[in-house]
Amino acid sequence: MKKTVFPVHLLLMLLMLAFSSTSCKEKEEPDNTADPTNLTVEITLPDQGPGLVVIQASAENAVEYKLFIGTGTQAIASNTNGRFEYEFTLPGTYQIEVRAYGTSGRYVKNEKQISLNDNDPITIGEGYTTPMDHAGYNLVWNDEFDGNSLNSQFWTYETGGGGWGNNELQFYRQENTTVDGGLLTIEARKESYQGRNYTSSRLITQNKKTFTYGRVDIRALLPKGQGIWPALWMLGNNITTVGWPACGEIDIMEMIGGSGREKQVHGTLHWDFNGHVNTGGTYTKPSGIFADEYHVFTIIWDENNIKWFVNDIQFHVIDITPAHMTEFHAPQFFIFNVAVGGNWPGSPNDATVFPQQMKVDYIRVFQKN
Repeated sequence: MKKTVFPVHLLLMLLMLAFSSTSCKEKEEPDNTADPTNLTVEITLPDQGPGLVVIQASAENAVEYKLFIGTGTQAIASNTNGRFEYEFTLPGTYQIEVRAYGTSGRYVKNEKQISLNDNDPITIGEGYTTPMDHAGYNLVWNDEFDGNSLNSQFWTYETGGGGWGNNELQFYRQENTTVDGGLLTIEARKESYQGRNYTSSRLITQNKKTFTYGRVDIRALLPKGQGIWPALWMLGNNITTVGWPACGEIDIMEMIGGSGREKQVHGTLHWDFNGHVNTGGTYTKPSGIFADEYHVFTIIWDENNIKWFVNDIQFHVIDITPAHMTEFHAPQFFIFNVAVGGNWPGSPNDATVFPQQMKVDYIRVFQKN
């Protein structure tokens, strides 16, 4: 009987075709049990903290969960149990998206929108306060912001855009300042004006109220939110002739809005010593943030030192006796402003709620008897 013999190379080709067919079949039939299904998301609105939202997600076959806020393309958090806690700024409306991923790498998503209201606004009586007199000092000037308009004998509006040397995003204008109920309010808004996307106000006492040395108390409620930059500060009254930083700058209080930063304020000096130099210190609240209640920001400034305080707690001191610090032995004027964006805070994001307000209860200047 004659045997049929297949050439070896033909047998190898048949085996390769059979293997290839099996592989393609496997790819065409993915293991769907690795895909997540039945994603549910439960949201618990704030009942503790200013705006603490608890998000609990659950899905079958999920090995990882990711949380997205607003229109951002980057997840702000991820974990394997689907539980997220996120503190939102009040009030505001936010878009929340949760994705559940399976071992296949594919995901399902669930989108929800929440609206948060600030039903308990901070009142002028909440927080720390200081007296109208201090031992060894006389009250030489104060503004309690009574009436319904800014006192033009004390204050001037600085207006305009241009970044103000810090790449800020706002346009400063008069309309964002109000005086009512014993409060000065500077409001930062998200609105288009003069080629800018934000507006705010900046007030100065230049050539009207200037001081050398003394104790300064400013009671204020600060705003919050990524990209928000409130400041209570001073500049040398000779800035128009010598420029900055030769005029000297005393930052009584600056706060940089954003998660984890709203519990801190900064006190800083800027001056000219063969070019711009600066030094300063930071105060961190033991709990909460500076938007929770009113605080008193103080400097005590004399011939030797400038000391910084929050609620009468000293947190920094700088010796101003060196010969290269003459800027701090000359008259300075006050500036109140709320900037939006800039080199230090960065720009607002989807979670930043507008408008934002800095409210000032009083400014008081005392000098030694």
